[in-house]
Amino acid sequence: MQKRELAVTTCAGQISSCPPPWNSFVFRQTRKFRFAKGSIALYSILLVAGAPLVFFSSPARAQQTAPAAPVIVQPGAPGKPSKTLPPSTKASLPPLSQADVEFMQGMIMHHAQAVEMTALISSHTDNKDLHSLGARISRSQSDEINFMKRWLAVRGQPISMAMPGMPDMDRSGRPMALMPGMLSPEQMEALRKAKGSEFDHLFLTGMIQHHNGALTMVKDLFDTAGAGQDADIFNFATDADNTQRAEIRIMHTMLENKPSEEKR
Repeated sequence: MQKRELAVTTCAGQISSCPPPWNSFVFRQTRKFRFAKGSIALYSILLVAGAPLVFFSSPARAQQTAPAAPVIVQPGAPGKPSKTLPPSTKASLPPLSQADVEFMQGMIMHHAQAVEMTALISSHTDNKDLHSLGARISRSQSDEINFMKRWLAVRGQPISMAMPGMPDMDRSGRPMALMPGMLSPEQMEALRKAKGSEFDHLFLTGMIQHHNGALTMVKDLFDTAGAGQDADIFNFATDADNTQRAEIRIMHTMLENKPSEEKR
């Protein structure tokens, strides 16, 4: 059988020397394609223009450059340009207000009594609505106590305003005063002795008193010059105010909805 020869030219791997157009075959070296019966012998590599190219390099060349240092920008006041700070700049806590510290210390003690009150519910009443409310108050105020303790610890402040070794005295040596709205020892004793509907009434009226005291503490904080400016305290105090106002409304409704025989 007569064999025909086709002469083709390739770039032989020298991509940079291949002239355009890239969408056509480019020929440089002559190779032969022999068409034999039942088979084709391929003796060259056809470089198709436009195909993706993959380059391999040694690990040394693949090393990435070090990331650039972060840019620290201090936003300017309204209408003023921002200012770029040096990379060595470190964040710092806002100025500490003594009123903020005393608010957190006092609110820890305040919340602790609320948690103590809710702990009596399971053994003193079968009121399901009160059980649900008590669990909600206990959970939220326990979480807030942990938050306030962390806030004080980060700033190197004592958790309690009581004098070490003398829990009934503050750090100035004066007798510790109850925070606004806190139940007196006599009220707490009456609550412990009550059962059933009597307990329900004492708990609801006592917790309304307690919550109103917390609202007073928040108001006093924001009425103090320079206090409540810390973002964490501002957010916490605002949230506590909103939450306890909502719970006061719930407790008033629960008191109003008591069966008629309990209202006598």
